[in-house]
Amino acid sequence: MSRRAVITGLGVMAPSGVTAEEHWSTVASRTNRLDRISAFDASGYTTTVAGEVRGLDDLTRDIPNRLTVQTDRWTWMAFVAVERALADARLDLDAEDPYQVSVVLASSSGGNHFGQRELQRLWSQPERTVGAFQSIAWFYAATVGQLSIRHQAKGPSNVLVAESAGGLDSLAHSARLIARGVDVVLAGGLEAPLSPYALTCQLGSGRLSPVADPARAYLPFDAAASGYVPGEGGAVLVVEELEHAVGRGATIYAEVAGWSATHDGVLPGGPDGVPHQQYARALREAIGNAGLAPEDIDLVVPDAQGVLDQDRAEAAAIRAVFGPARPPVSSAKSLIGRLYQGGAALDAATAVLAMRAGQIPAHSGTGRPAEGCDLDFVAGTRPARLEAALIAARGYGGYNSAVVLRRHPGTAADNGRTAS
Repeated sequence: MSRRAVITGLGVMAPSGVTAEEHWSTVASRTNRLDRISAFDASGYTTTVAGEVRGLDDLTRDIPNRLTVQTDRWTWMAFVAVERALADARLDLDAEDPYQVSVVLASSSGGNHFGQRELQRLWSQPERTVGAFQSIAWFYAATVGQLSIRHQAKGPSNVLVAESAGGLDSLAHSARLIARGVDVVLAGGLEAPLSPYALTCQLGSGRLSPVADPARAYLPFDAAASGYVPGEGGAVLVVEELEHAVGRGATIYAEVAGWSATHDGVLPGGPDGVPHQQYARALREAIGNAGLAPEDIDLVVPDAQGVLDQDRAEAAAIRAVFGPARPPVSSAKSLIGRLYQGGAALDAATAVLAMRAGQIPAHSGTGRPAEGCDLDFVAGTRPARLEAALIAARGYGGYNSAVVLRRHPGTAADNGRTAS
């Protein structure tokens, strides 16, 4: 591929922090940010713990009121994350050709808070009406549309829907757009799925944890795993064409070097071995498409679902790809929750920050690995020069995605650049 895609900026909005630095501090120190749901009274639900973004009202004060009244909390987080990602990249979109700038984000459920409020009004008040912006604020493509207007991004823009795998698909599609001629893509994903209706929908999967203790609620790969805990937020990454980035003197975090997406072809509970085989194929193809071999991977950031049969299938896939020489495995999901599309994007940001810091982050949540989940979990954050990281994600219904990020000469890790 003659036009190569590199990451030059990060914007994080997550339970782990509202800057990249705060997020990395949470991950490296293994600080648990889960707590009882405060957005509404969840005492009547089987799942009462979640990862929430704190202080969003203070962060969104500069957003014009005309935008806040027609958009959801989910979109507000994206407004802030994009501003921070662009500032981190030192990129002024006003100086760019708008037809060379795209927005490609992932979302599963759209504007849940806005929709909850309007539907409650529809069914609980005599006038039986909803606000004029109901039709767009909760639409899963609303954030991409708002961002493309706000930043005058007139290049090809898309929203990707693959449950928890779309945040990686976003990076893959960004690299394809770069190859086709776009110079800059705002990529990643965010979610805000913490409302009564949204939580009810999530509980339908049967995979959420009923444990009320935040320290024990989400334990991926652990013998005591009981399911996952939902969360909100995610990350936005500035993906840029290599020569465009070099030409403006940008500091490069990493290259989007390889990717793959597969599908199990069956719903959950289908034939044994199918999820393992197709997930392993996604991992293997992403590595191969990056021009690497399994032994070249220095870190695997797994999907880490916290559902034992899913964790065993993931461990089996990793073993199938890497054999006995297993790379370090690290996930921070047990600290912040499963953010769906936002979680995969945040995992990519974590891998980028690990490269920059020159450290392999500690794995969290696995105290006593379950049978069949024997992987090289990182016991504590430790120094390491990361040349290549494999990030993996799965979506409910059979989606599998993987992306390889590779160090590029002159990356932020080599010059001490600090992300915001």
